[in-house]
This record gives sequence, structure tokens and C-alpha cells, in this order.
Amino acid sequence: MAMRRILAVVTNQATYGTNPHRTGLWIGELVHFHAGVRRAGFEVDIVSPEGGPVPLDPRSTRWADRAVRDHMNDSAFMSGLDHTAKAADIDPARYSAIFYTGGHGVMWDFPSNIALQQAARQIYENGGMVSSVCHGASGLLNITLSDGSLLVDGRTVTGFSTAEERVAMVKKRVPFLLEDELRKRGAHYVGNTIPMTPFATADGRLVTGQNPYSTKAVTAKIIETLHHL
Repeated sequence: MAMRRILAVVTNQATYGTNPHRTGLWIGELVHFHAGVRRAGFEVDIVSPEGGPVPLDPRSTRWADRAVRDHMNDSAFMSGLDHTAKAADIDPARYSAIFYTGGHGVMWDFPSNIALQQAARQIYENGGMVSSVCHGASGLLNITLSDGSLLVDGRTVTGFSTAEERVAMVKKRVPFLLEDELRKRGAHYVGNTIPMTPFATADGRLVTGQNPYSTKAVTAKIIETLHHL
């Protein structure tokens, strides 16, 4: 495809629903994807369900590596996270791919956002790619194609596992278990048997990564897939 622009989706949700425990974007998942695809020559636009500021999961900033710290010290990058575009306002025809980032916040505002579902469907049916990492696969759950089928039905995908929810000690806080919901929609869920280790998979133009440690692996598969479109 001639277009070399990717839409990266981030959350506006700062808490676990009505629970005051804080969450938001797992910033490393955006940073490592953003850096990787830009090195490969792609441009990235950041969008959120409602537009405006993006909360950062405080745990993700405490676990920041050098790349994340550098981006957090980049005023232009951080300003972009304070002024994201609203999903309903973007033109999907401009993009060759959509990438759903994670952090537990996305479990509340990704699955039901019609504008994101329509954008992903248009990008995919235009011959582009749909991708996610970690809880970002929540955004894949309800994408319906023009023929009425679910995008993930019969497809091999990964995302944050139930075992990893236990390791993260938030299993009782989340509104659903992502692994279960993917399977309910007909997806063939796969993942590493050892929680919190890198794993990514590609099923044609549907590319997914399991957890925060999978961002570099899924980014490599995204770039490889885009180069073959």
C-alpha cells in the first residue's frame, strides 16, 4: 500500500471502572511501537475514543526503561498525549493499519466504541492491517466486517491472558477476562505458557501481541506484514 501512516489507539479511562484504583495507557506499549514503526519509515497518528488527554497507568511509568523515559521527557510527544484526536473525527482512508495499545483502561472504552470499530473495519477491508498488544485486543472483540462476521472469528490471536491477570493481581477488578471473551467470539487464542514473556502472532493482516513485554515482537511482525501489503 502506498500509505505509510498508522493509527495508534490509546485509552481515556483512568480507573478500573468505578473502582478508584488507577490505570490508563501502559505507556511502554505505545513508546516501543511508535519508535519501532517510525524507524521503519511509517508515520503515526494517536487517537482515543473521546479525544483529549490520555491517563498513564502509574505502574507503567514506574517500570519505564530508557526509551520510555526519553519519550516522557519529550515535550512534543507528551503534548500529543494531552491532545489526542477523537476516534469519530479521523478519516480511516488515510491509514494502512490500526494498532490498539493496552493498559487495563482500554477494557472499559475500547470494546463499545463504534467509531473505532468502523475505522478498523474500513482499514481492514481496504486491504490494511488490524493489530493490538496486551489488553488492546479488547478493541478487536466487537469489530464486525461488512458481511456481518466478527473479525476475530476463526482467527488466531493473542492478548493478556487470564493467568497474567492473576499475576498482575487485578483479576477481580477487570470487567471481563480478555482470553475468555476472545474465545467466545470464535477466536483461536494462543499464548506463551510462561506469563509475562514475549509472544506475538500474525494471522494474515491480523497481528497481535500478548502482554507489555511483547510490544517489540508484535511491532516487528506489524512492520513485516505492512511491507508485504
